[in-house]
Amino acid sequence: MTATVTAPGARRIRVFGKKAVLPWVFLAPGLLLALVFKFVPMAKGIWLSFFDVRPFLGDKWVGLDNYTRVLTDHRFQDAIGHTLLLGIGMSLGGIVVGFALALLLEGQARSLKIVRTAVFLPVVTATAVVGEMWRLLYYPTSDGLINQGLGFLGLGPTPFLDNPDTALWATMVMSVWMLAPYNMVIILAGLAGVDRTLYEAAAMDGVSLWQRLRHVTLPAIRPALGIVLTLAAIRGLRVFTEVYVLTGGGPAGSTEVWMTRAYTLGFTRNDIGGASAASVVLLCVTLLLTVTVNHFRKRGDAR
Repeated sequence: MTATVTAPGARRIRVFGKKAVLPWVFLAPGLLLALVFKFVPMAKGIWLSFFDVRPFLGDKWVGLDNYTRVLTDHRFQDAIGHTLLLGIGMSLGGIVVGFALALLLEGQARSLKIVRTAVFLPVVTATAVVGEMWRLLYYPTSDGLINQGLGFLGLGPTPFLDNPDTALWATMVMSVWMLAPYNMVIILAGLAGVDRTLYEAAAMDGVSLWQRLRHVTLPAIRPALGIVLTLAAIRGLRVFTEVYVLTGGGPAGSTEVWMTRAYTLGFTRNDIGGASAASVVLLCVTLLLTVTVNHFRKRGDAR
């Protein structure tokens, strides 16, 4: 009678193989959906950006002409300025307001948990619903809620969304209102890891509230702020739904951003090649900005 001895190395290989394959089994459905609905359309869009897309007539190769046309179009150039202004404003405003909300709502009390849940509702509400709600708030007559409040102060009704000078700023306010609670949650997670003894030591030394925020709180939550800044930079460049729902790019193109211009070019003028080229340019700029922000964030963390 003979006994079979299994080598320990073979057993470790089988166990390691199962541990290596099992995560990919769980990831496979998500990766398949991402491949079909994200990466394949992305590759198709890059491919179409080099063609004059003519349905039923056959696509015509034009090389970099679509990119040249997009980058020299004055409407796209104006949209770049609107995108940068709106993106910087909503990013900085969302971070500042989110940080203030995090400081106000930090704690373990049950009432604070209820308030935090209520404050977070704009994030989980559909952007189309939020846009329609703010359209009612900005109603240009005295019946609008905001103009009604201005009436109590003796100020006349203001056409926020119908005035080219105020439409972009009105859109920025709505965007900050939507993004600040999301930033608040990330910053709250960073505040939870701050050593409380540092606050006690600072209080015993008699430092002011501003000095405590500057020298204790901000350095401790730097990783959380880095994440918030990275996400804000990406959202700022790719802003679309807020503008499309609230103003549609008007009035007179005063709120037209890069994404709404690309949408108009592709789905209104049926210029699929030009819209694809605009989307590819935005993708490249977003990747470059993300890498740059992460680089400086890592340098700051290393210090």
